[in-house]
Amino acid sequence: MTSPTQPQAADWMTKMHQKLESIQRSGDILVDIFHYVALFGIGSTVVWSGVHDYIGMMKVGHASLEDILLLFIYLELGAMVGIYFRTRRLPVQFLIYIAITALSRHLVIDVQKVADDFHIYLLLSIAGAIGILSLAIMILSFSEHRFGSPCDQRDSTRSH
Repeated sequence: MTSPTQPQAADWMTKMHQKLESIQRSGDILVDIFHYVALFGIGSTVVWSGVHDYIGMMKVGHASLEDILLLFIYLELGAMVGIYFRTRRLPVQFLIYIAITALSRHLVIDVQKVADDFHIYLLLSIAGAIGILSLAIMILSFSEHRFGSPCDQRDSTRSH
């Protein structure tokens, strides 16, 4: 039995490396396809739900505060999906804005239906959560303006 020579081993390693790169590119393409299909599905669902609720408001002839806040949630979800389509980045701030809007909606609509003895604690906890989320947005915005985002740094090193 003969052992492979140095050039044969190097050739084999090069071919193996090319196959692995091909597999990695295929995997990246499949992940990208999944992202776009999932985002299209999420975006379509947001639009469908928003249109459905809007048509319901038109049938009733007016929109309540609950309806308007729900439309804002749909708007923020749609904006978040649109930003991800354009930049391939999911801004955490939009998730926090959606959480603040949902908590505000809960505070305005659902807290009134809670028993009086529990009402103040629920009211204070939701207001505290909104305050903490607002502080988180302030910290994230400050740190992004002061230090930049990690994605910006990665993008600038790729272009050099």
